[in-house]
Amino acid sequence: MTGMNDENIANILAATEKENEELRYRNAELLDFIEHGTVPLHRVNAAGIIIWANQAELDLLGYRKEEYVGLPVAHFHQDLDVLEELMQRLANKETVSGYPAKLKCKDGSIKYVTISANALFEKETFIQARCYTKDITGLVQEQERKNKLLLLLEESEERLRLAIGAIDLGTWDWDMEAGKIYLSAETRHILDLEDHILVHDHILGMVHPEDRKEVNLKIDKLKHDFSDRNFEFICRIIKYKQKTTAWIKIQGSTYFDPTLGLQRIIGSILDITELKVAEIKNAHLVAIVNSSNDAIVGKSLVGIITSWNNAAEELFGFSADEMIGQSIIKLIPENLKSEEEDILTRLKNGESLKHFETKRLTKSGRILDVSLTISPILNDRGAIFGISKIARDISEKKIEERRKNDFISMVSHELKTPLTSILLFTQLLQRKYRDIGDHSAQQMNIKIENQAKKMTALIRDFLSLARIEEGKLQVQMEPFSLRTLLEEIKNDAEHLISKHTIIILCDQQITLVADRDKIGQVFTNLVSNAIKYSPQGGTITVGCIEQGDRIKLSVQDQGIGIDIADQKKLFHRFYRVDNEQTNHISGFGIGLYIVSEILTYHHSKIEVSSQKGVGTEFYFLLQNANGNGPAHLPTNLAIA
Repeated sequence: MTGMNDENIANILAATEKENEELRYRNAELLDFIEHGTVPLHRVNAAGIIIWANQAELDLLGYRKEEYVGLPVAHFHQDLDVLEELMQRLANKETVSGYPAKLKCKDGSIKYVTISANALFEKETFIQARCYTKDITGLVQEQERKNKLLLLLEESEERLRLAIGAIDLGTWDWDMEAGKIYLSAETRHILDLEDHILVHDHILGMVHPEDRKEVNLKIDKLKHDFSDRNFEFICRIIKYKQKTTAWIKIQGSTYFDPTLGLQRIIGSILDITELKVAEIKNAHLVAIVNSSNDAIVGKSLVGIITSWNNAAEELFGFSADEMIGQSIIKLIPENLKSEEEDILTRLKNGESLKHFETKRLTKSGRILDVSLTISPILNDRGAIFGISKIARDISEKKIEERRKNDFISMVSHELKTPLTSILLFTQLLQRKYRDIGDHSAQQMNIKIENQAKKMTALIRDFLSLARIEEGKLQVQMEPFSLRTLLEEIKNDAEHLISKHTIIILCDQQITLVADRDKIGQVFTNLVSNAIKYSPQGGTITVGCIEQGDRIKLSVQDQGIGIDIADQKKLFHRFYRVDNEQTNHISGFGIGLYIVSEILTYHHSKIEVSSQKGVGTEFYFLLQNANGNGPAHLPTNLAIA
């Protein structure tokens, strides 16, 4: 080195050392910044092993260095497919920026991150990747929250749309500044407006003339009154095409500009025609119920009173306030408490009770005779949700009936005594005339005896009627031979006929358990009816057939037959068939009623089958004493 002395060389060496020292210091600062900086960094070798990570990376995921460095990077990635794609791209010498991934934290939580990385190569061999991790968990969670809110908003809008559609609710928007009204499809349907009709030219003109003034006043108030933004009213409209009247309910809100005033009105419209019609009908019904002379009471299926009209207050003495919410049991005498449960059971089964006579209590404790008509109340689906009861005071009627029955009983008893004497004397005369051979006188006596027997049967029926209505009819249950009874009835009836033939189809061995006299009265009435209603004669068949533990008993004729309409009323008290064929037939219309009542207290029911011009059959079932059916029948029954 020419011109260089030792001093110069020493200076150069000193300067170089100083620069090296400064470089080492800056490298140390850089390494320290990298190691302890806030930016999460790590390195991964070609085998996928983490070979280094700074403190920020460890802090991000919550691991210590020995829990992280030296382990496969796959241990910390939630999605291995994402990791595989990332490593593949780096191995292909790509520089990756902002690659999304999910990393597992030590506490089990997940961090959403983006990874930026580049790869180092030696002689085309992938050595390692340097990776920068950016935590975006907060951003992802915020976006998820926004997405959830958006989804909830969409769901709410859909529910609102479905709700509006389900209740046929229309919507409208009145832009005051533009002078236009926008209607939904449902609103146009309610108003009967086609799509091409300009709404603002017709909408107010559709209001019913009687309601137009009031609606205009409401609209004027909306334009100038800023105090209440919400409104609601009901009016009538004349539908655009059909020209029919409909009731609508309008609801809405107003929107004002401080300087320009009312700018917009939005709201809904609902067709409430059916509701208004129902209200009018209900008002009429309420007026009828309140003005009725009969007590009309509504109650629930468990007997709780829900309505109580004015006549009910007058009849029972309780006010509506005293009775609504109370049990109907409050009106029922102690000995009839079980009656209500039976009524409720029948009504729940869909039955109705008409003219059901019973007794009820007043507020003063007086017992009333009442006639009840009870019906189930049904909802739109046909399900029973309540009970309607109409009560009529029949106390005076019952008193009159008792007086009449007392009179009938008295007269019947008074008539039976002379009739018994007449029958006795005719029988004595018959013997006398038979002994002396006076056949003409004997025949006249037989006719007198038959007429006296008719009178006796008639008196017996009236006595039975009086006892039935007073609740004093007694039935004595005992076994007896049915064939023997039927033979007696046939013998008595044959004295009264000339055109008929009576045959008995009944096994001699059949034994009944019943009241012999009352069943005899049943057959006597049925055979008598068969004779009267087959004036041209023919065969009358009295039959009995065993049906298990029961016996079917019947009386069949070949007479004029009975219309279907009359068959339903035959067993009502005092009912008589009224037509040209029956006008000449005598009777009071009590025979079949008595038959029906007697059989009721034998736990049986009279039935009829008839065809006009062919004949009629009456039949019923009774207990067979030889059968295996119920053996514990009461021996003494009385009408309660």
